[in-house]
Amino acid sequence: MSRTTSATRFRSRRSRVAIVVAAAVTGMGVSLTPSAQATEALPTTTASQMLPTTTRFVDIAGHEGVKLAANVVAPADTSRDYPVIVLPTSWAMPQIEYIAQAKKLAEKGYVIVSYNVRGFWQSEGEIEVAGPKDIADARKVIDWALANTAADPELIGMAGISYGAGISLLTAAQDDRVDAVSAMSGWADLTESLYKGETQHTQATAILAGLGYATGRPSAEAAEKIEIMRSGKTDRIDEVLPWADQRSAVNQVDRLNANDTAVMLANAWGDSIFAPNQYASFYEKLDGPKRLELRPGDHATAEGLGLLGLPNDVWDNTHRWFDHHLKGVENGIDAEQPVQLKSRSGGAYEGYPSWNAVPSRTQNIRFTDDEDILPNLGSGANAGISFLSSMLDQFAQSSPKISIPLLPSTRAAVWQTERYDTVQQVRGTPTVRTTVTSNRSSGTVVTYLYSVDALGIGELVAHGPLSFHGKAPGQPFTLDIEMFSTAYDVPAGHRLALVIDGVDTRYNDYNTVLQTIDFAGGAELNVPLR
Repeated sequence: MSRTTSATRFRSRRSRVAIVVAAAVTGMGVSLTPSAQATEALPTTTASQMLPTTTRFVDIAGHEGVKLAANVVAPADTSRDYPVIVLPTSWAMPQIEYIAQAKKLAEKGYVIVSYNVRGFWQSEGEIEVAGPKDIADARKVIDWALANTAADPELIGMAGISYGAGISLLTAAQDDRVDAVSAMSGWADLTESLYKGETQHTQATAILAGLGYATGRPSAEAAEKIEIMRSGKTDRIDEVLPWADQRSAVNQVDRLNANDTAVMLANAWGDSIFAPNQYASFYEKLDGPKRLELRPGDHATAEGLGLLGLPNDVWDNTHRWFDHHLKGVENGIDAEQPVQLKSRSGGAYEGYPSWNAVPSRTQNIRFTDDEDILPNLGSGANAGISFLSSMLDQFAQSSPKISIPLLPSTRAAVWQTERYDTVQQVRGTPTVRTTVTSNRSSGTVVTYLYSVDALGIGELVAHGPLSFHGKAPGQPFTLDIEMFSTAYDVPAGHRLALVIDGVDTRYNDYNTVLQTIDFAGGAELNVPLR
């Protein structure tokens, strides 16, 4: 029986089988109407009924006996069992990261076990970057919770931010005891996250490496892979990709589907480390109960204030997700459109039945003017500074800006549309196709889409890097460039500008001195619109 409905979330697996067998013997169908589900739901709590809780700090024996520093926040009354939620910490964060949210959940009737992943802070071991040992650790933490707390073995959830999100997804794929997951600002495809467009995301890698070495102890293997990514060299990248693939839940999606795990994914449009494209693609591959939320912000900034216990959309919906899928509470989250987007330009959340249904149409724009650039020289167009730029976008609705008329023609290819008479609601993933000729076999282009006002000031809508290797110098070839997904409203009276150069501080590039790239025949821009 599918675990899609709330009733099957809190009923034991043995009971589910018994009901199906009984129905078959008596010739009766199993009814899972909303009223039937509600009568079997676990007790819920209101603001005036919050349960007294206890907090204790413990050491848990992880895989191979490695000590994991943990804390348990749970209802003080242990006379009955409660759903349990396991929270692996984020990269470089201490074990108290989730303490405010853990208390809120415990007051509602959950046992919360949060632990420092191996290699960080007080936990023993070495950083494995969500490797097999990390997943084995998470399963040991579940075992410990079931043996040492008032945790219901049939009602298990996992959640986390960033690193904790990736470990939660991978653990749920390996352990069918996990019924529901909320993965915030995480990854499903580590290869796509670190190497999108065959371009090493050196700024993000440097940030992760710096924090890792400052707060933890990378294993020899992890240190080697991080150094390869930081170096920007391509001759050893093939050593990293299989390692990253092993740590990607997208490659284990069949197991998540077989387990019928309820998966909630939340990310920000401007995530500097794990861009939203890979989450959106992963979401479409899931067959079970699922939800995708995308909103303005950068890596972990959308849910960050919730760690302080402040009101927060991501954590509020995470609570609702677990209330429904672990407790059987009919709170309406399953009746909402499963894809929830918030435009970077402001406004209310928009609901869609699927990610593929987000754009209702695609505007195809053909630019025919030839352009040629010196890609080794930066034009001034850029995606901004990791974290800072997207946080400004989140809190001040201010994206990186540039004067389009002042872009040097030798360093950037620039095409512009006519002014729009009405607002253009960009929703989804802009793409570009162009034919290029390079005098070098390798190179990098970075594509930017700007909303340009009457004064020629362009505000960044989307961007994306793409590198090429092994091309015959002087021979034309086609580039298909996928930008990062976005939701942005281009005001009436503005035009769109497509800009392509070869340098951005966020990425390593493979351009050389005196290299030229020609865009003969212009470019074709595809803009997804609501």
